[in-house]
Amino acid sequence: MIVTVVSVVVKPEDVDRFIEATLENHRQSREEKGNLRFDVLQHRDDPTAFTLYEAYETEEAAAAHKTTDHYLQWRKAVEPWMAGPRRGIAHHVLAPADLSVWKR
Repeated sequence: MIVTVVSVVVKPEDVDRFIEATLENHRQSREEKGNLRFDVLQHRDDPTAFTLYEAYETEEAAAAHKTTDHYLQWRKAVEPWMAGPRRGIAHHVLAPADLSVWKR
């Protein structure tokens, strides 16, 4: 399993558009083969800051996500709305290690 945690800060005037585009990306990402989770979080104390939590069964499934039309459209749409570059950090899952816990 691989989890990537992505941090994004959005320009204040673009928050609503970012949320709309990101929720659509979320919906389509959840349908991808190998996707276990795709959470979209907005920071409580800073509404311009977001965290995306993406979990995939394999490295290949995570890489395939980045080739999908919906991801490429999302990336192109949100780039001008970002206050700076997004930052993604890949993680190995230590717990829960049992894949059945992650299944829908």
